[in-house]
Amino acid sequence: MIDVPRFGLGCAPLGNLFRRFSEPEAEAILEAAWSAGVRYFDTAPHYGLGLSEERLGRFLATKPRDEYVVSTKVGRLLREDPAWDGTALDATGFVVPARLRRQLDYSASGVRASVEDSLQRLGLDRIDILYVHDPELSGVEGATESALTALAELRAEGVAGAIGTGSLGVDALLATVRTGLADVLMVANRYTLLDQSVVQELLDACDAYDVRIVAAAVFNSGLLASTPRRDAKYDYQDVPEEVFARAVELDRICAEYGVALPAAALQYPLLDPRVVSVVAGAAAPEQVQQNLAHFAVPIPPELWQRLSALVPVPSTAGG
Repeated sequence: MIDVPRFGLGCAPLGNLFRRFSEPEAEAILEAAWSAGVRYFDTAPHYGLGLSEERLGRFLATKPRDEYVVSTKVGRLLREDPAWDGTALDATGFVVPARLRRQLDYSASGVRASVEDSLQRLGLDRIDILYVHDPELSGVEGATESALTALAELRAEGVAGAIGTGSLGVDALLATVRTGLADVLMVANRYTLLDQSVVQELLDACDAYDVRIVAAAVFNSGLLASTPRRDAKYDYQDVPEEVFARAVELDRICAEYGVALPAAALQYPLLDPRVVSVVAGAAAPEQVQQNLAHFAVPIPPELWQRLSALVPVPSTAGG
């Protein structure tokens, strides 16, 4: 397993997530992260139909290759869409022209083609971590195992440093660990202050197979990124009333200890020693700096003890 920095920048916003980012805006986000010491960057072909990878690649071309860690993903091939009318935008939340379409492909040939395309967009000859991206979406039995087998071959060839799966689906993550091929999981939205869907069975399997975890989307799409607001999102949807009430209560308790809710949200997964890194995105340089400030805030053990009445606190987890 390669050494993964404790904090990583999620690069979905660089793919024009929810709004159009100019090239200077995207570069400023990356420069703010680099200047602050961030050396782990996570991207995917899915993010802006390749735009995130392209922007990240242009930025990292100016940096020493041995000073940073990059992860990207396989499972969605980007291919020209002959039905594109020349004006339509992508329908998945990224504000980019829909001239390309995503083609789910978790086969060995599809994985290799995806990696070749990502290497070209990133301008790299190897990728530090390759994740199978949302294999549960394929609807094909054995998709996870097929993709991981192909990634294991790429790891043996030196194209990948480490491999695993990045997903919201706990079943897909568990299947990944049980192949015995994975080094790391990217757990999105499922190991947070509001969602502990990561079950003990998965954690035990990680121990048995020596698999580590990178926690992503720890703000649950934004609800935990600040004092809870009713117009925020939770798992990319409107916030259910019960979830909003729990977020408000978490925020209230954190405030009693002088800790901002996003600071607790960022640091919570790292209480579990299986978790080696937390990845968070940013839509502006100021958000990068704010996230890093929250990440560095000392959190008193008494706060975790207080929160343990509402949230399973993994202070003694791992092995």
